[in-house]
Parts: sequence; C-alpha cells; structure tokens
Amino acid sequence: MNLEIDRARQAEAGASEAAARDAHRAARDAHRVARDAHRVAVRFLGVDFAHREAEVLKNASFHVHEGEFVALIGPNGSGKTTILRLILGLARPGAGSIEVFGAPPELARGAVGYVPQSMSFDRAFPISVEEVVRMGRLSGTGRDCLKGGCSDVDDALAMADVADLRDRPYAALSGGQRRRVLVARALASRPRLLVLDEPTANMDEDSERRLYAVLGSLKGSTTVIIATHDMDFVSALTDVVLCVNGRGGEEAPGGVTRHASGPVERVSSGHYGGAVLQVLHDTDLPDDARCASCASVDPDPDPAAPPAPHGGER
Repeated sequence: MNLEIDRARQAEAGASEAAARDAHRAARDAHRVARDAHRVAVRFLGVDFAHREAEVLKNASFHVHEGEFVALIGPNGSGKTTILRLILGLARPGAGSIEVFGAPPELARGAVGYVPQSMSFDRAFPISVEEVVRMGRLSGTGRDCLKGGCSDVDDALAMADVADLRDRPYAALSGGQRRRVLVARALASRPRLLVLDEPTANMDEDSERRLYAVLGSLKGSTTVIIATHDMDFVSALTDVVLCVNGRGGEEAPGGVTRHASGPVERVSSGHYGGAVLQVLHDTDLPDDARCASCASVDPDPDPAAPPAPHGGER
C-alpha cells in the first residue's frame, strides 16, 4: 500500500516538474519573440553631417527595428541619400553615433543589400541578368556563387520576379525590369537590411506594382528602408515614416521626425503598387512610439530562470 502511495506521489511530482518546465520554456520562447521584435536594426544618435561646410544633418536621432518597413521621406536635397550613405558606411558623421545591427556601419556591410536609383553600365558590355545578380555574391563567402549553380542566386531571381529574364542581356531590359534585377542582386546575399534609393523613379505602373509585390514578400523577415521624395503618400506596407526635414526646415532643421500615417480615400490605383497611406505631417510621434518595452528586454535571458513579463506592442 505504502509503495503504491509513493509511486503516486512520484508520478504527481514528475508531472508537476514537467508542467513547470513546459511553462518555463513557453515563457522563455515568448521572451525571445519579444526580444527579436524589439531588436534595433539601425540607430542614429545625435548625428551631424556636413558636405563641403554645408550642414545636411544636425542632431539627427532615430532608430528602426528588425523586420520593419520604413519610408524615409523628404524633398530633394534634404539629406535622404546622405542617411543611406551613412547606413552603408560610405560616409562618416561629423558628430554622434550610428549602429547597424549593433555594429559600426562599415562592419555591417555584409548584412545590408543596397538598390541604387540607377546603375551606370556600358550598354556594349555583354552581361546577362544572371551575371548581374551574381555580382551580389562578390563579398565575403559569396564568391562560391561566381560560377556554376547557386541556390541563393536562383532564389533571388525568383523573389524579384526576374527568373524568366536570367539569360537576357541586361542592356536589353526596360527601366523597371533593370530595377528589379538590382533588387535581385541585393537579395542574392540574403541581407538582413534592404536599402532602396528612390526605387520607383521613372517607373511605369506595372513595374511599380511588380516591385512592391516583391517588397511585400519580404515584409517582416527583412528590414526594408525606402527613400522617396513623395511627401504625401507611402505604401500601405509601411510601418514607420521618417521625414528628413532638411537644411533650413521649419521644424528641427537637419533632423529626422517620425510622422503618423493613415488611410486615404482617393489615390491612383497604381500608386506604390496598390493600397497607400497618407503621411500625417501634423502628427509627430516619439522615436520610441513602436518600442514601449524595448529598454526592458534583456539581450540574453538566463535560461535557468523564467524571464520577466514584457508588455506593449511592437
């Protein structure tokens, strides 16, 4: 009789321990999800930049989380391209600090894909679409894709909707097709951050729709930053609107302001490939508007102890 009681107690204790382990595992997994959702991909803190003694950025501060879709807006000459160059490590700030995935930009280049507004090339040079995309594998360990089959190149061609063009001469493509090939080139390195400079400039409606379909497939898994001079509307994919006020702006000259966005009733159906949001310039948001619990998320919780709960939304 006593033996049966002992066995029952042991079974009950074992079940309690298993339940406690399961609860701890679930809490730890939830913590990791919260940590990843609030992990910062790009951070500018008090950044100043001047070009030939002309002040472009002054005390610019903002940050972007991993997986966010960001519209960087501002008039021509406001400093959008300067911000992209700083993120890419192609320029250095005069003051302040910049981090890309927690490292100086020049050390994070392998994690960043860049799509320029255009690419200069010799139309007489016989280079195919696939060869252009393979150029995206030139850095780091990507040289293994320079010859023969490469799944990353195949995947990038498919994701950018240009797989059917892989053998075509790059010079024979339309402007919209070439832009999507450049997106494929950037995706070939499997970047954590994709940066695009005025990607829809001089692009027809169908090409714009195709491009934003590609970008929509990346939303949530890849951080996307798009620079555009359109001050009124952004794609409905957009999570964050950052407005570069530009030199001589009325509010925070040379700084970056986070604006709210909202639905709009009337707009061209082909604008940004479909649904759009209106930028609400009269509604500014604090830089921490999407990360109320960022500061309370530890980078690496002790696996032996349940993590503290975290509230708020990304």
